Amino acid sequence: MGKRYAMVIDLRKCVGCHACQVACKSENNVPLGVFRNWVDELEIGKFPNVSRQRLPRLCNHCENPSCLNVCPVKATYQLEDGTVLVDYDRCIGCKYCIAACPYDARFINPERNTAEKCDYCHARVDAGLQPACVNTCISGARVFGDINDPNSEVAKLIATNAVTVSKPETNNRPQTYYIQADEKALRPNLLGIVTGGEK
Repeated sequence: MGKRYAMVIDLRKCVGCHACQVACKSENNVPLGVFRNWVDELEIGKFPNVSRQRLPRLCNHCENPSCLNVCPVKATYQLEDGTVLVDYDRCIGCKYCIAACPYDARFINPERNTAEKCDYCHARVDAGLQPACVNTCISGARVFGDINDPNSEVAKLIATNAVTVSKPETNNRPQTYYIQADEKALRPNLLGIVTGGEK
C-alpha cells in the first residue's frame, strides 16, 4: 500500500491565532481577499449554553473528490498519494469545481483567473518538509502525514481518538480529520457555507 496523505486537526489545541492562515498566504503567494485555508470562529449551542469553537478549514483532499470529474478540461487531478491539485495552465476558470466542492475550499485567483485551493504545500512535502500551516502551528493542533503508515503520528491520532470529518454524507471521503469538533459545525449544509464564520 502506497502513501496516502491526511491531516488531523486537534481542536483541543487550536488557540485561534491564525498563524496557519498567514503562513499559507505567505508560502503560496495567495492574493489579498482569498484564502487556501482559514479559521472559522463559530458559536455553538443556544443561549444560555453557548460556547465558541475555532474550526480550521482547508481542502480535504478527498478520496472521492467531487471536484475531479466536473472539470471539463481535466485541470483538477489527483496524485497517487491522494493530493488533489490544479493545473493552472489548463484551468479555464469555469468554476464548476467551486460549485462541486461542498467544503467551500476553492476560489478563483483574481490575478490568474484560475481555480485555486490548498495543495498540502505539495512542493514542500516533496522536499521532505511539512505543509506551511503545520510547520507554523504554535500549539501543534495540525498534524500531517501518511495515514497508511501505522507508525505515523497522523495514523496514531486517528487510531486513538474519536475523530470526525466534514459532511460525510457527500461520500467524498474527506481526509481532514477533526478531534473534538462539534458535528453541527462540520455539516451546516451541503453548500459549504458555515454560519457564524468569516472567510
